[in-house]
Amino acid sequence: MPYGYGYYYYFDPTYILIIIGVVISLWASARVKTTYAKYSRVRSMSGLTGAQAAERILHSAGIYDVRIEHVSGNLTDHYDPKNRVLRLSDSVYNSASVAAVGVAAHECGHAVQDQKDYAPLRFRNSLVPVANFGTMMAWPIILIGIIFASSQFLIDLGILLFSLGVLFQLVTLPVEFNASNRAIQILGNTGILYEEELRQTKKVLSAAAMTYVAAAAASILSLLRLLILFGGRDRD
Repeated sequence: MPYGYGYYYYFDPTYILIIIGVVISLWASARVKTTYAKYSRVRSMSGLTGAQAAERILHSAGIYDVRIEHVSGNLTDHYDPKNRVLRLSDSVYNSASVAAVGVAAHECGHAVQDQKDYAPLRFRNSLVPVANFGTMMAWPIILIGIIFASSQFLIDLGILLFSLGVLFQLVTLPVEFNASNRAIQILGNTGILYEEELRQTKKVLSAAAMTYVAAAAASILSLLRLLILFGGRDRD
């Protein structure tokens, strides 16, 4: 039996990397929920709902071909570049809070990126199918390599496929940070939010950005664990 696999089956110290990733992700998720909940109780002075603010932002950017739709769920907001649709969740669409306006503006930031052909967004969108395939197939291929074929080639292929998902998470970071920066700038320039409201909105968007940082960190830690366990292992 190749050295290592039986050992790791019974005691795998690299699980600490997974635990760290989970803790980081839970912390980021709790932070965005508490921050959003806090500022969702602060009504913006403009009185605009998330949907109304989104429409004003899009029009101010010369974007008239993006639909704004209501989608169920909490913080399920997203921009769909393929169908040119901006979807706002229950807690954003009809809410006039500074948190809701900030989230709506962030999604508008993605629409502006799309309009301006922002390179990182294009690259991320092109990665979606390969990243999904890689994430789905990585572990099955690694397990086949271990159990059935004892093939380092299959294991390395699985790790490579997993890396595509990590790459997607890394490329997502500049896209999300840029969308938030655009949102803050637009909200200030259009006068939708005042200075103190902008400060509060920045806190909401910063907390939301940490969820993407946490996801990237967790992915990197998982990849590191795979490399420690299986990367370049001598199969002879």
